[in-house]
Amino acid sequence: MARRIEAGNAPRCGGFTLIELIVVLTIIGTLLAIAVPRYFSSLEKSRETILRQDLSVMRDALDKYDADKGHFPETLEGLVTDKYLRSIPVDPYTKKADTWVVVQSDDVDSPGVKDVHSGAEGSAPDGSAYASW
Repeated sequence: MARRIEAGNAPRCGGFTLIELIVVLTIIGTLLAIAVPRYFSSLEKSRETILRQDLSVMRDALDKYDADKGHFPETLEGLVTDKYLRSIPVDPYTKKADTWVVVQSDDVDSPGVKDVHSGAEGSAPDGSAYASW
């Protein structure tokens, strides 16, 4: 004979209750509230590090160019054509390679680009402007 199941004794289907879902979502939200600000601050620190490194590499290439040739290059592209740089780096803030601000040499005997700065607007967390680096 077949067994009858009464309405009150029906087997319960597996699943999550509303309270369990709310608790899990609250935990996930709390973890995100902690992790997201740290992620964005690490992105900002990495941009600053890249900018400082790019400026250092370009300034070093300018110095080597001047030491080898006795004058600075007329443009930053001169560093690439004479193989002092593989390519002009992309500014991490402007995301373009043509926004670098060049400083021309005042020396009549050694004309050309003697220094380079970022073309980015804004300032670092320490208060210094990116364009002054």
